[in-house]
Amino acid sequence: MKFGAYVGSRAGATCSGPADPLRIGPLVDDLSGGRPFVIREYVRWCGGNTALEQEIDAAGDLDHLTMPDDWYVTGGRELDLVLSYLPPVADLDGWLAFIDRALDRYGHLVRYLQVTLEANFPIPRIDGSSPGVLAALTQGLPHARPRVRDGVRVGFSLAEPAEWLGGDDQFWKELISLPCDVFAAHVDYVGLGVYPDGFSPHGDVHAATRHAVNHLRDRLAEAHFPAGLPIHIAEAGSPSGAHRTPAGQVSSLTALVDAATAAGATQFELFALSDADSASESPLGTFGICTDDYVPKPAYETYRSLVRRT
Repeated sequence: MKFGAYVGSRAGATCSGPADPLRIGPLVDDLSGGRPFVIREYVRWCGGNTALEQEIDAAGDLDHLTMPDDWYVTGGRELDLVLSYLPPVADLDGWLAFIDRALDRYGHLVRYLQVTLEANFPIPRIDGSSPGVLAALTQGLPHARPRVRDGVRVGFSLAEPAEWLGGDDQFWKELISLPCDVFAAHVDYVGLGVYPDGFSPHGDVHAATRHAVNHLRDRLAEAHFPAGLPIHIAEAGSPSGAHRTPAGQVSSLTALVDAATAAGATQFELFALSDADSASESPLGTFGICTDDYVPKPAYETYRSLVRRT
């Protein structure tokens, strides 16, 4: 299992302040202990939706990531770059042009490229709510595939099982209808966002996580993907506030990692290194294993131990 984390300071629209690269670097080095460590970052295409750009601070996405460029390709770090599709109207041409611009800017840094974010999940500020998202995924990923460097793995991510989210049968019906050579053959991995107790209590995080991975594997088989296609836990976490406690976050994080390992996932990326807003009453504010001023919580040492036991 390879580990990693999102290191930015934002969770959706929740953000108490800018990320601090001077604090992030030493924490990541301590977590990784010199092992390969995946750094998750997001750039978002809002298609001229300036209100959304201002809300999620997307206007400068192509100008900079959280850390300086060289940081992502030193110290065993590997950049997992998510290209997120959030236009107000369907615009495939604009999206493909954005993919080209993003690769022109970041292609030399990227180790994993994720095209769209949770296209099966139709909630605000997630790609599944965007008009034309299926075309953005199924045409955008093959468009990106020949434009990346040798060794870069290209994939996409989905949200946790349909019964947790209100159903995604239409998404899978459309994906299953595509011949393998049109889409599945271009995919190197599929990511899964899994938050069993992220937004409400859950009695068995371990069982729910294993179910999520197995459910995804079954769906992928129906959609012409090979049985051995790697599954990454692209996002996973549990808050330390709201309905959780710091001790509960430790317990949940351990269960998430152990279940993902048992289910055969090959990569685990934590959301997140630091809180978006430690004072927030929303779960979104406290997913970090450090506070929003980078003070480690008990879950920090837990994740450090999990990373280093491999």
